[in-house]
Amino acid sequence: MKTSKNLYVKVLTWLIILNAIFCVSCTSVIVKPDPAARLTILYTNDEHGWMEPTERSGGAAGLMGLWKEKEGYTEAGPYLILSGGDLWTGPAISTWTRGESMTEVLNAMGYDAAAIGNHEFDWKIEGMKERIAQAEFPLISANIKNKETGEQADFATPYIIRDVNGIKVGIIGLTTTDTPTSTFPDNVEDYDFIPYTDALYEYVPNLKKEGAELLIVVGHFGQPTMEELVPVAKELGISIIGGGHSHQRVNEIIDGVAIIEAGARMIHYGKIEVLFDTVADTVIKLTQELYKNEGGTADPEIESIVAYWRSKVDSSLSQVIGYVNRDINQSSDAMRNMIMDSWLEMFPSADVSMTNSGGIRQSILKGEITLEDIIGVLPFENNIVELDLTGSELIDCMGRYLVGGIANKTDRLLSDGTLIHPDSTYRVLTIDYLYSRKDTPFHKYDLDPEYTSVSYRQPVIDWIKSLNTTVDNPLDQYLDDKSRR
Repeated sequence: MKTSKNLYVKVLTWLIILNAIFCVSCTSVIVKPDPAARLTILYTNDEHGWMEPTERSGGAAGLMGLWKEKEGYTEAGPYLILSGGDLWTGPAISTWTRGESMTEVLNAMGYDAAAIGNHEFDWKIEGMKERIAQAEFPLISANIKNKETGEQADFATPYIIRDVNGIKVGIIGLTTTDTPTSTFPDNVEDYDFIPYTDALYEYVPNLKKEGAELLIVVGHFGQPTMEELVPVAKELGISIIGGGHSHQRVNEIIDGVAIIEAGARMIHYGKIEVLFDTVADTVIKLTQELYKNEGGTADPEIESIVAYWRSKVDSSLSQVIGYVNRDINQSSDAMRNMIMDSWLEMFPSADVSMTNSGGIRQSILKGEITLEDIIGVLPFENNIVELDLTGSELIDCMGRYLVGGIANKTDRLLSDGTLIHPDSTYRVLTIDYLYSRKDTPFHKYDLDPEYTSVSYRQPVIDWIKSLNTTVDNPLDQYLDDKSRR
């Protein structure tokens, strides 16, 4: 009897042990995996063709090296590389090739998408389509509509969805609504740039229907617009808004929505880290920071591509046209007066020259001055036009612009000291870009301008050449540093 009882106890004990083992096994089977997935977004904007290293930046090769060394970037890793637009127009290495060189660099860097910026239109729709065909990433914008049909512009992909580390990421693009006045108006005359919110309300539901979980906007607009869009972003479930256009550095999280802009010219980049719940489709944690593009080891592949395009540009634009002993700063009176006065040298029958400061895009560094330098300073396809304005019309216009032929705008004096008379007629030079804009008065005051077909940079080149400047006869002594304000 005792033996049977002992046997019973042993059997019962083993059954309890086996049951415990079985239950532990069952528990391990039904435990769900951690739903948290990580994503890192690397963000730039307004690259403007600045692929080469400078004193302030490691350029495209340095940035790529930095991403690999500091951020651990790999092509197969949980990364997205995004741009807020304005990719091409800038220094001659990009401008002279109409963006072909910069697109090749961005392809090699692995960009996933870029917003369409206003300067993507600088070489007309046909020029942009050439670059879109070359790009291995989409150029996106959801707010460009064909005026005639009201349909989405055929060159603009409104949004994309990318699967990164198990997260379906929806990325929607937006283009600044002031594009008709911040590129050559004729280049976009067939298109409307509709309000950003209208585009978001139109396309975000589509993104969600197609399975997008994490929503991102890449927009070509500055901080005020990003802040204005935060309530709409919250309503629609958008977690991140990237900006551009204003060349600001913005790094904020407002009401749970991250807004970021990384300056310009690849001098800085943004890094946004997202921890995402793939079951609940919610952001667990979002952090972001801006970093300077310095200290990275130049990536050999990118460096090789840049070197190739450098050699191509050198063969065409390395001609030395002058010499200067000091830097001529982009926004200096010396730079502005040189450009304005050179126009009057080429067109001596004109009384006054006027243009916008936004057409001057970089400085001239001390030393030899080449054709490439001038193309970098004045990179746009603008030509000079001649207008006849009355003195009162001239006074109305000149307050807004840089001027030549005027000693002092405040005192309304021509450079020879003559007072501008309201009823007299004056010959005025400006650029076709400004004449064609509906928000400037030029087209109202002269309905029949004379189109010269002379590039706005050509008089500068010719004037510098004519001086035969050298180390012993530098351009410095011919520059006018006096303000005409």
